[in-house]
Amino acid sequence: MTDITGTGTTLDLGPQTEELARLVAGVTDERLAGPTPCPEYAVRHLLGHLAGLAAAFRDAARKDLGATTDTSPGSALPDITPGWREELPEVLAELAEAWRDPAAWTGMTRAGGVDLPGDIAGLVVIDELVIHGWDLAHATGQGYDPDPAALETCHAFLAASVDDPDRGEIFGPVVTVEPEASLLARAVGLAGRDPEWAPRP
Repeated sequence: MTDITGTGTTLDLGPQTEELARLVAGVTDERLAGPTPCPEYAVRHLLGHLAGLAAAFRDAARKDLGATTDTSPGSALPDITPGWREELPEVLAELAEAWRDPAAWTGMTRAGGVDLPGDIAGLVVIDELVIHGWDLAHATGQGYDPDPAALETCHAFLAASVDDPDRGEIFGPVVTVEPEASLLARAVGLAGRDPEWAPRP
């Protein structure tokens, strides 16, 4: 079993996916066209991206490789479907359940059309859930309380990527924050976001 939390066990994604589901439930229709910290995404596109990545990494955990795991996230602008309010929380719950299987963290799998070890896929999806949770909360004017274990893992993953020459293909340039800033602010900065970002009135 892969130790990514320092406790000798894999990480339960449930608390973080539940926090995301709470944020999803708080998105009003009036917010769907609003901006997000992802310059190319309105809120509706961010929600569509979350739905797509949740399905992809659910199936990556199950080693059920196919259309969901083979599609590059940059191949098309994501968008919500008519049933997104019901479907997105469901797929987030399925994602968490799939990663509760220790086998999800072993062997090889695929996501976004890229083959990668199961434990690395787990780290990637934790990063996606934590950072996009912050994106969604700030874009829709909601408070955000990420799962502490997921946040710690996300920060460590991002910190390890700072000197990676391929980093620019995934994240924007690091935004420097004060050393005494919160762990969430430091993670957000490492992910290429300005922790002070807010939609313009």
